[in-house]
Amino acid sequence: MSTTPRRCDILLVDDDADLLRLVSLRLRAAKYVVETAASGEEALNRLPLVQPRLLITDLRMPGMDGLALFEAVRAQRPGLPVIILTAHGTIPDAVQATREGVFGFLPKPFDPQDLLAQVSAALALSAPAEGGDAAAWRAAIITRSPLLEAVLDEALLVAKSEASVFIHGDSGTGKELLAQAIHKASPRAAGPFVAVNCSAIPSELLESELFGHVKGAFTGAAGAHKGLFVAADGGSLFLDEIGDLPLPMQAKLLRVLQERQVRPVGSTQSVAVDVRILSATHRDLDELLAQGQFREDLYYRLNVVALHLPPLRERREDIPLLVAHLLARLAEKAGEAPKRFAPEALEALVGADWPGNVRQLQNVVEHCVALAVTPVIPLALVRRALRDRAGQLPSLAEARDGFERDYLIRVLQLTGGNVTQAARLAQRNRTEFYKLLARHGLEPALFKGGDEP
Repeated sequence: MSTTPRRCDILLVDDDADLLRLVSLRLRAAKYVVETAASGEEALNRLPLVQPRLLITDLRMPGMDGLALFEAVRAQRPGLPVIILTAHGTIPDAVQATREGVFGFLPKPFDPQDLLAQVSAALALSAPAEGGDAAAWRAAIITRSPLLEAVLDEALLVAKSEASVFIHGDSGTGKELLAQAIHKASPRAAGPFVAVNCSAIPSELLESELFGHVKGAFTGAAGAHKGLFVAADGGSLFLDEIGDLPLPMQAKLLRVLQERQVRPVGSTQSVAVDVRILSATHRDLDELLAQGQFREDLYYRLNVVALHLPPLRERREDIPLLVAHLLARLAEKAGEAPKRFAPEALEALVGADWPGNVRQLQNVVEHCVALAVTPVIPLALVRRALRDRAGQLPSLAEARDGFERDYLIRVLQLTGGNVTQAARLAQRNRTEFYKLLARHGLEPALFKGGDEP
């Protein structure tokens, strides 16, 4: 018997043959690919064969019941959403199931529209099954957006050439990821990929960082430094935020691109380099050209092929996939089962404006996971994470302060306002801990038991 995965949208499990047939017909009428199983044990055996994106199971079944099946499935596919149906459902059943991470809970008889709504929300959340056909060169880019897929198609074509590629895109859209993908798809894939953020290096150090220096070239040059161009020899050099490059450095970069040689600072000898240039910026280079802040001859050297990454708000269909990926990665890092967003919380994420794009989405997901006390992240926590500056990212100092205050509150709650125990948990001495409490306006007495508020 062939074990090639058939891959379906939904695996439906119920010991009632009539109900199994009825529900599967309704789901197939809604254009879903459905596989069925008559027991929990059969479903578990079929899971790797059909690789569903959603599991729907009856709660009460002989042998392995719905919750037992959920626990077994979570061990194999922790990111797979599960909806439980039951004719014997009670509020405690539903509460317990959702606390444990079950996506949805529908009592029988159920409204078909309610079922289809939950199915749609669950499938929006679930990432494609492992072992998909995404090529390795672009595997780090998670998308099902036609806009981004069109960009990737162009990127694959240009990757085979030696043409310089210029990547336009707002901050946080993933320009470096696209540059890495182009490198991996190119004949230079076996060579190094070196990335440098031109705006992050002080202007007086840029020449040394890019082209290298010899020992004693300037104060502090205790040894020779080969530079990033030489480090990228035989591979690709990604110059991010190229629009922030000072004009004098633009002239030196142009010379290197023309001569394919670099001269380290303090040296009289040039070094040949074989490097493909990929560059990017979130700034408008046409405007910089008009203002005389960017050299036209360098612009045309870098901008042989231009690719534009769409902002996250133009590819909202990717948000559930990105969220599922981030949740799985955070869970793996923490060594625990993945959390998930409640359906209404996920809707809020999909509907947000995301001026900071994927980078901001990652920040919000990490914020919510860090503060969630249950496996299901509620809407209130998402609203809180999005609230600051009308959805814009807070500064690093603000984010750090917010986390610190929340942490102190949780420690005080755990210890009932006992500062000695709280300081010990936080691994701080009492004096320092009191200073932290004072800075955040927290009074330990408010967390004590008894008649105190």
